[in-house]
Amino acid sequence: MAKVSVQKKDNKPFIGLLVLVAVLGVAVLGYTLTRPGARALTVDPAVPAGTAEGYLIGNANAPVQVIEFGDFECPGCGSFANVTEPDIRARLVNTGTVAFRYFDFPLSQHKNSWTAHTAASCAADQGKFWEMHDRLYAEQDKWNMEATSNPVSVFRRYATDLGLDLAKWDACLATQPHTARIKANAAEGTRRKIGGTPTFIIGDQMVPSGPLAYDAFKRYVDEALVKAPPRDSGAPPAARPSVKKAATQ
Repeated sequence: MAKVSVQKKDNKPFIGLLVLVAVLGVAVLGYTLTRPGARALTVDPAVPAGTAEGYLIGNANAPVQVIEFGDFECPGCGSFANVTEPDIRARLVNTGTVAFRYFDFPLSQHKNSWTAHTAASCAADQGKFWEMHDRLYAEQDKWNMEATSNPVSVFRRYATDLGLDLAKWDACLATQPHTARIKANAAEGTRRKIGGTPTFIIGDQMVPSGPLAYDAFKRYVDEALVKAPPRDSGAPPAARPSVKKAATQ
């Protein structure tokens, strides 16, 4: 029986074309987001809120649970993040005393805030929420509504500096898959009657809005430690229904 000779097709040109199309797609998406005249992202009103879920730093089972409701464009939040929070992380979070959760609470009067919260949530997909959080607050004056009408171009530079996969980050910004999460975090703040940012819930006490100095923050933590249950039986803050409001300092 004669053998039929089958020639293998060379797929290299086709594969090369696919790669080229993918590269061009990423380039076009990046340009669309950052081109001159591009604007801040807007909230899609059709997307319902999902489940409130903060961004955690520290041991989830730490004896003192802390929530911050923050807005990336809020000057007081920036002051807290840049001045006080480094000490809190070094002396309370890294030592296992405090579990710190950041909840999105973008304020409508801050025109670039929604874009900033979306940029951070997209960085969270790649394990870099806190790195983006720190950069956004450290350079707040470079992207707030007075500084630029196109904050995405600034945030994309941060994403590059942080080593994020830009193709994934760009696609996330374009599709905004975390809208429900951000809305849910903000809705949780509304449910708790948060009146401004930053507002902290330390243990079972709601601390009035405004940046806290480290010593004041530590006093609230010490009070919470006295009442803290054993670590293995502590419930996450979202499961604790009653929150005692602290007296205004």
